[in-house]
Amino acid sequence: MNSIGTWTLYKKEVRRFLKVYNQTLLAPVVTSLLFLAVFSLSVGRRAAYVGSIDFSEFMASGLIIMTVVQQVFANTSSSMIMGKVLGSMVDLLMPPFSAGEIVFAFVAAAVTRGVMVGIISAIAIRIFVDYHVEHIGITLFYGFAAGTLLALLGLLAGVLAESFDQMAAITSYVITPLSFLSGTFYSTRNLPGFWQNVAHANPFFYMIDGFRYGMTGYTDGDPLLGAIVLVGANVVLWLIVWKLIDRGYRLKT
Repeated sequence: MNSIGTWTLYKKEVRRFLKVYNQTLLAPVVTSLLFLAVFSLSVGRRAAYVGSIDFSEFMASGLIIMTVVQQVFANTSSSMIMGKVLGSMVDLLMPPFSAGEIVFAFVAAAVTRGVMVGIISAIAIRIFVDYHVEHIGITLFYGFAAGTLLALLGLLAGVLAESFDQMAAITSYVITPLSFLSGTFYSTRNLPGFWQNVAHANPFFYMIDGFRYGMTGYTDGDPLLGAIVLVGANVVLWLIVWKLIDRGYRLKT
């Protein structure tokens, strides 16, 4: 493994998003707080619970992981599409880099951004919501598994898209709807039977639900099934992205 090259590419990607930290780290936290404020105001002073937990705790856990996955996806997708448009991506396809090293560096940098955003979001939301973490190990597993999944999806989208317009379309018509319809703001148990099954077919549901279970102990699905789905999806996506980059698909021209 080209450890020096991989580490250098990782540092380059981390420094890229740190240079615009107001946009990449702080702005997503402000958006999360606004979501929390809007939903809290809509509930008002009424006692609202989802299962046995307070609605504010239910919302807090969902907002943290949703913010993380959106920023992770944005990191890898923007890096890939900018590299293609500017013509710098082709330089990475030459030795001494391998496709696996490129994928690893991009994913690791994106997950680093996700961890930073998650920590800042958790601290900011904790000021307004008195939550505590029930299962720290499960929370960390789902956080990293979800971040890896969206980092790989970002790379895949960046490889397939040929312009910023196409990337914006993928984000608007695929990633955002899957994020908002994953149970972040509501319990899927309240959905009719058919739509509940549709919601459970969304892989984003397992990210949100598993992370929420780790934080609050509440779950709409099976955490073990969610873990299997995420691990399987990560393996499949890793192989697909690795193969496309190894072939230089849509990257050499």
